[in-house]
Amino acid sequence: MGKIILGSSSPRRSDILKQLNLKFEIIPSSYVEPHDQTVFSYDFVEKLAFNKALDVAKKINEPALVIGADTIVVINNKILGKPQNKNEAYKMLKTLSGKTHFVVTSIAVINSENLNSKIKSTTTHVTFENLTDEQINYYIDNYKPYDKAGAYGIQELPEGFIKKVKGELDNVIGLPSQTLLELLKENYK
Repeated sequence: MGKIILGSSSPRRSDILKQLNLKFEIIPSSYVEPHDQTVFSYDFVEKLAFNKALDVAKKINEPALVIGADTIVVINNKILGKPQNKNEAYKMLKTLSGKTHFVVTSIAVINSENLNSKIKSTTTHVTFENLTDEQINYYIDNYKPYDKAGAYGIQELPEGFIKKVKGELDNVIGLPSQTLLELLKENYK
């Protein structure tokens, strides 16, 4: 089975697949994520990734491996979703300022022929510097992080935001490449 389908329209996830030299198609999942969960659990994020992949796998009529992924930002066991406006983005970045939080990406790979699936989660710890109001407002005004969990994209943060990253950087971007390659290999067996 050679075909790989990314069930996401995320340009960041697409870029990571391109960097891995994988040939793939994009069929965005139409699965609607529930936004009522605020307390973190691996089970929750893994179900989101699985449901995204399953939505796409059920729509296609050819053998393929479908990738679904979900990334969440967690601080004090609370999920920080995507901010709805500047005020929410400011509050999230202020909460992350000077602290360590973690980012979890769950990946589900589903075989479209038999709907067999493999799911794995990767966790990366990120420590922010103490951020000034000016830094936070500059970032929000110039990068408009409203489509990003936790109100930031690590690949675009200006100098002076990140103190330390412990774990896979591309996990924080939205798709941990090592985990993805392991899952694809397992599904080819």
